[in-house]
This record gives sequence, structure tokens and C-alpha cells, in this order.
Amino acid sequence: MNIVITDDYSSLSTYVAKQIVTTIKNNKHTVLGLPTGGTPEGMYKELVKMYNHGEVDFSSVKTFNLDEYIGLSKEHSQSYYYYMKRNLFNHVNLKRENVHVPYSNTKNMQVTCEEYEREIDYAGGIDLMILGIGLNGHIGFNEPGSSATDTTRIVDLDESTIVANSRYFSSLKDVPKKGITIGIKTILKSKKIILIASGLNKSQIISEVLENEPTSKIPATYLKLHPNVQLVLDKDASSNLDPSLFCTTNT
Repeated sequence: MNIVITDDYSSLSTYVAKQIVTTIKNNKHTVLGLPTGGTPEGMYKELVKMYNHGEVDFSSVKTFNLDEYIGLSKEHSQSYYYYMKRNLFNHVNLKRENVHVPYSNTKNMQVTCEEYEREIDYAGGIDLMILGIGLNGHIGFNEPGSSATDTTRIVDLDESTIVANSRYFSSLKDVPKKGITIGIKTILKSKKIILIASGLNKSQIISEVLENEPTSKIPATYLKLHPNVQLVLDKDASSNLDPSLFCTTNT
């Protein structure tokens, strides 16, 4: 892994947004893999800002989101489809037919999972995958116990994930218990991967990822199997690391 440390969350967000824009400028037909959650919000704000300044054109870009809750409608305020509309889709010139978020309310979810895999393959695979990381090391909804051979599938959410995500819901009992997620195997097919983490609360899991060989106990460790991964942290998230492991950058 190539490790990059930024001064703070704002710098991290700007740095990753610039990586995305550079990728699109080099290939207007870029296929992006996109995350949700708290950490990417700053990145999306920067992308919208850069779009408004005429620095990037999304009209030929395709996007595939990592995951979605099972049981929430697309327009539910906590669905990941709604999150993406609020943070990116409604603010840039992405074409509706070019954005993909796993659909979680079909009668045959196995078919839905297989179709999502085919759509990614039909698009030519993901050029740049952006990932966040959970406190338990999950990427997407690939929870501890996930395998490097997993593709898009339905999963039971780990209790720690449910508790962590409860801050977005009225109560813990309102948090969905299942999700649909792109699998580790699908993620590892991406041409390039950027894993982002911010804050002191992520420092422990980041050190565990770097200290361990690929293991199902910490799904993010599987990223070590990929030849082109960049780990982008702010100083807080890197606070447990040996400074000799990484370089710093200014945005």
C-alpha cells in the first residue's frame, strides 16, 4: 500500500477529490466505485465545488456504489441512494442512466446481485474505487468473516456496524439488519483503489490493517492483495503509525 498523510480532514477530502478529477480528465469514460458514510462527505463537497468551477465533466462517467441497506426505499432519508442524490448526483452532470446503486427491494435478491455484477463487467470494470473503512475493518458491507472470493451478495450487518450507523437513525431498532454489497473479489478487480480514513477513532483499525496479513477477521486487509492501493489518512487516523511508513502531502 502507498500511504499518504494529509494535515486534516479538509485536506484529505480535497486530495481525494483531485485524484478523482485527474482520473476523469485522463479518461472521460471513467467508471467510479463510490462509498457512503461520514468520511466521504467532504470529498463529495469538493467534487461539487470543482464541477461548479468548470474543472470536471461527469457527463460520460459511470458510477457504481458499494452497498445499500435492505428494506429501505430509494427515497428513504437514510438510504444510500438518497445519500448519493443529496451529496453528489443532484449537483453534477452525471447522467441518470450512468449511476448505479444496488437496488434492495426486489423479490429475487440473488438475481439482483448477479445483475449488479454483470452491469459492472459490462461497463468494463471499475477504474477507480474509493473506499471508507469501518471500525471493525469492513469495506462496503463486507463484514468480518467475508472472503476474498465473495462477489455482490446479501449480508447480515455486524452488530458493531449497526451500532455505529444508529447515529443516523431515530433509534438503534430502526437501523436495517441486512445489506447488499459489492464483494471483496469485485473490489479487487478495480484498476486502482483509494482507501480513506479520518479521525482518532479510525487510528486503531488502520494500524491493525497494516500490521496484519490478509485475513477474513479484518476485511480491509484483503486490499494488500491488490497491486495499486493508496491509503489516504489525516494525521489523526495515522496517529498510531510509524512515520517512516508514509509520506505527507499538502493540498
